[in-house]
Amino acid sequence: MIKVLVVDDSALIRALLSKIIADDPMLTLVGAAPDAYVAREMVIRLQPDVITLDIEMPKVDGLIFLERLMQARPTPVIMISTLTRAGADATLRALELGAVDFIPKPKIDVSRGIEAYQELITAKIKMAATARLVKPKVRVAGPVPLVSRNLMSSEKILAIGASTGGTQAIKSLLMQFPAAMPAIVITQHMPPDFTKAFANRLDSLCQVRVKEAEQDERLLAGCAYIAPGDQHMEVIRSGADYRVRLHQEERVSGHRPSVDVLFQSLARSAGLNTVALILTGMGHDGAEGMLSLSQQGCYTVAQDEASCVVFGMPKAAIKLNAINEVLSLDQMAEAVLKKLSAIGATTRL
Repeated sequence: MIKVLVVDDSALIRALLSKIIADDPMLTLVGAAPDAYVAREMVIRLQPDVITLDIEMPKVDGLIFLERLMQARPTPVIMISTLTRAGADATLRALELGAVDFIPKPKIDVSRGIEAYQELITAKIKMAATARLVKPKVRVAGPVPLVSRNLMSSEKILAIGASTGGTQAIKSLLMQFPAAMPAIVITQHMPPDFTKAFANRLDSLCQVRVKEAEQDERLLAGCAYIAPGDQHMEVIRSGADYRVRLHQEERVSGHRPSVDVLFQSLARSAGLNTVALILTGMGHDGAEGMLSLSQQGCYTVAQDEASCVVFGMPKAAIKLNAINEVLSLDQMAEAVLKKLSAIGATTRL
């Protein structure tokens, strides 16, 4: 049984989440707190396995409580976030402070809310109970190494797919790359508004330029492109260029954007010019796409279990024999730079 504590100042949301948790035979609701002061006492007394935490609370907001919790008693936390720009910024900060994942705040409609949110919430709580509370080592890139002189090419592409725990893993990875990189395309499972806030946050920290991808834009060296929330991102060939194609076709592997969609498009359009990474995440999205890339002869890398928050997506790709190397997060940047540098004119389309 997974012991869950709900922390939210809204009585209606507390009741809704409590009902969802109580109805699942694998979960036990140990308490529901209206504010951080009550929550603090409950954490000490009840020792929950997972906490759902509202960001916006009176007295002490969720971010302050989360920071103190992670210092005193690290516990897997699922943030309850509003789907707004302000909510996105706060949620990204919560993930940086150690929250495992987030769930959109349910709409105030109890009759439909339980049915609409139950599967999502219970799945994420169960995942959080098994997650590792990983703090990636963030290393900033130094001088461009000799192996990277051949990096900045319009022919090469670095592709990254991630889900749970991915925001911090991607941040850690991108901060190690020099500005002289080929185009980078990234699918991270996030809703609309969150992906733009995520791109802006990375752009302020990294040497490469980071932005939310736009329809039909040309991929440029030195830039990283984040798939917009609720839109699949593909890379297509247009003459001598690679361009972005966005669409809202059916979910793939349960997601939109889907890592599989991105990777499959690169197998068609870029072939051997692609280096692909699959990072921490729940589920199996990206495994089939990684297999297609591997069959094209691309260099494919999976994050190792020890450095993942959730080993689901890398594990699924490894099981399909779609991976050339399994590396820890702090080993990836150097390996990627060397491999991208080795891709030469003989592999151009």
